[in-house]
Amino acid sequence: MSTSKNTNESLRERELAHTSGVYPTKDVAMVRGKGAHLWDADGKQYIDCAAGHGVANLGHAHPRVVQAVSNQVGTLTTLAGSFPNDQRAEFQERLTAFLPEGFDRVFLCNSGAESIEGALKFARLTTGRPGIVAAQRGFHGRTMGALACTWDKKYREPFEPLIGAVQHAPYGKLDGFAELVGDDTACVIVEVVQGEGGVRLATPEFLRGLRALCDERGALLILDEVQSGFGRTGRRFAFEHYGIVPDILTMGKAIGGGLAMGAIGLGPGVCELKVGHHGSTFGGNPLACAAGNATLRTLVEDRLVERAEELGQWFRTALGEIDSAQVREVRGLGLMVALDLRCRVAPVLAALQERGIIALPAGPTVLRFLPPLIIEKEDLEHVVKAVGEVLAELTVEGAAR
Repeated sequence: MSTSKNTNESLRERELAHTSGVYPTKDVAMVRGKGAHLWDADGKQYIDCAAGHGVANLGHAHPRVVQAVSNQVGTLTTLAGSFPNDQRAEFQERLTAFLPEGFDRVFLCNSGAESIEGALKFARLTTGRPGIVAAQRGFHGRTMGALACTWDKKYREPFEPLIGAVQHAPYGKLDGFAELVGDDTACVIVEVVQGEGGVRLATPEFLRGLRALCDERGALLILDEVQSGFGRTGRRFAFEHYGIVPDILTMGKAIGGGLAMGAIGLGPGVCELKVGHHGSTFGGNPLACAAGNATLRTLVEDRLVERAEELGQWFRTALGEIDSAQVREVRGLGLMVALDLRCRVAPVLAALQERGIIALPAGPTVLRFLPPLIIEKEDLEHVVKAVGEVLAELTVEGAAR
């Protein structure tokens, strides 16, 4: 173990010596976060517009989450799910109150991918059918069931055969889903906003048609809100923009205020679950539930959902006013925002990082922003200015060549 002063370079070398190799390794090492900012090991400050892929909706080291976790870690950290607990009881009450009417049951787990796995099991158990229909360009996770529902072959093919009876239809094309949903279909699973697929929004006609199609053919509708949930889109959940309600709702990322947590919301159409149907060693542990309680309380009391709607509208408008031929489209909901470019996104991300801004790709030409919902407008103004400068420089460099 090294005892020398940590630097970006030294931490990168130490990680590369032992990491599994499944992640691309950045050239900066983040060691501290506060609010919407990060600091690397060399002391440089960054505006965080990635938020841990949408985990840090409350930003980093939010005082309510810090206090809740600090109190709980010295009280009771872990507990088997068969023992009732004060933090879990409170969290389940808060979460079901946060969900649509009729969602009075939840299963607590540790991640978004785990919530997908459980949702698929519950759909098959309820309907007695094997079939699953998912969307092209969708991304649901990397465990075997979630991976089977994920569209991109680069994720799926190395691990096939996956779970069977999964088919994919074009996102947004109701006719394509109607061709696949039949008497053997347990569920249809889609993201309301495709995150990894480019921040692509469903139309009201598509989602409402999908809801009617599932009702007509006896399939359950699973909506994946792992990335778009908990205020990210300017509603508690993105489906609220469309006036529909799923049968099963999958959740993760922002639910625990930075701690690992996931959940499955069960609507009235899901069958009664019995002992042994599913389980999770760490799911619903008191520490994660304490963080979740602080998170839900803050989202509601600080009106962060409404704030995401207002600030996101301003941010998208400001990005749309960037005068650059490289910008094809600005799209999104709330503070889930994409800039679709006519150039490759990798050099744009690198140039923004050099300027102290962390953002994400969502495909080879899509620049994605998932800033904390607590981010200040001044920070977003700086981001817009930097994006405009980077795109202008790329245009000049391209013309020079």
